[in-house]
Amino acid sequence: MSTSSPASPVLAAGAVCWRVLDGKIRVLVIHRDRHGDISLPKGKVDPGESLPQTAAREIEEETGLDIALGAPLGTTEYTLPGGRDKIVHYWAAEVDDETHEAHVFTPNDEVAKLEWLSLAKARKALTYSHDREVLDRFSARVDNDTARTFAVIALRHGKAISSHDFDGSDAERTLLRQGEKQAASAASAIAAFGPQKLISSTAVRCVATVKPLAKLTGLKIKETDRISQDAWEDGTADVQAVIAKRLRKRKTAVLCSHGPVLPEIVAEIARQTNTPVDSAVRGAAMLETGGFAVIHLSAERPEAGIVAIEVHSPGV
Repeated sequence: MSTSSPASPVLAAGAVCWRVLDGKIRVLVIHRDRHGDISLPKGKVDPGESLPQTAAREIEEETGLDIALGAPLGTTEYTLPGGRDKIVHYWAAEVDDETHEAHVFTPNDEVAKLEWLSLAKARKALTYSHDREVLDRFSARVDNDTARTFAVIALRHGKAISSHDFDGSDAERTLLRQGEKQAASAASAIAAFGPQKLISSTAVRCVATVKPLAKLTGLKIKETDRISQDAWEDGTADVQAVIAKRLRKRKTAVLCSHGPVLPEIVAEIARQTNTPVDSAVRGAAMLETGGFAVIHLSAERPEAGIVAIEVHSPGV
């Protein structure tokens, strides 16, 4: 007698899009005539996509808004009418005036209408309890002044040629083909967070890892020895100064570095934001080659501690 394995869950991603209007928080809900409901914007993962990439793409397709993801708001899980489970990952996403004015929405088969509502009205309007749960998580962020965030994204370089197989200095080691694929995959996912600064160790493998992201975002790469492995090994690295500047700037930045240096980078973020260095913080530094951790911080009060941490493995 043969038994069939249960179908894997349907994965989807979306966001609580929010903006400040006349000094008050408004969140976006969508009216879907085909389903006869009011919900938060979201959509299913396409083959080869990362969850952050899906969230940003779906928001643009459904609403016309070109958003950057903020801190994650967790997941919802429910069973579809056919019996298959569905898991939806959500982020917060602030919509500034420029983004709102630039967007173009045309009613379509999927979304008939957009509506910006107060938190209380949105909660009443939403059809599904799982959407209300996500909105409640966002409301808690509003209450403790952590709705508006920026991120420090710690990226480990892609897989490089082994030092045993490379005739040259460690800093000159190049990416393998697998590492190049990891860099391209990371670029697509990280771009969803709207980075404004790209910083890389001077090592060839780190700069090469950031190049696809630089091409995708149009940003220049700032190379520095302060987070290089060579400097870390000889005691001349200055992770503390690099992190201090990122916290002062309060703009989402990518730091591409090395396995041995990443624990210091992540721990320094925790120290400078008065966050306990617990298992979640330590785990954020244990990245695979091509993996990255997004460490979300309050734009209003970065010294108040890490708002959320998410770790993404390489897609290849």
